[in-house]
Amino acid sequence: MKNRHDIASLILRLSLGGMMLLHGISKLTNGIGGIEKKFDSVGLPSFLAYAVFIGEVIAPIMMIIGYRTRLAAILYAFTMVVAVWLAHAEDVFALSKGGAWAIELQALFFFGAVVLALKGGGKYALSKRSKWD
Repeated sequence: MKNRHDIASLILRLSLGGMMLLHGISKLTNGIGGIEKKFDSVGLPSFLAYAVFIGEVIAPIMMIIGYRTRLAAILYAFTMVVAVWLAHAEDVFALSKGGAWAIELQALFFFGAVVLALKGGGKYALSKRSKWD
């Protein structure tokens, strides 16, 4: 039974980390000018946009390899809160044309990260002895 929970944690780490890392790679290759403008538009310094690399590159890599999984998941979840606030706030109470919640992808990323923050990385993680694992 325990082995299934560890495999579930591994699958969740790999899927959430892998999918978010693709977003981070896109920002590494295409830049973060749009995010800088979003920060400016809400009165925050545009240099804060560089924090996107923590949430979309560093945290996903940490999750994938299982290093400080709980910490990585908290950073990841916080990134999703900021992303919804900056880019999808008007969609929080909206439905898509197909009837789905307009921010369901962001919600799945967020709640998946919350599960990992609570559950930890499991047996198949690089680090397992810290409270952040």
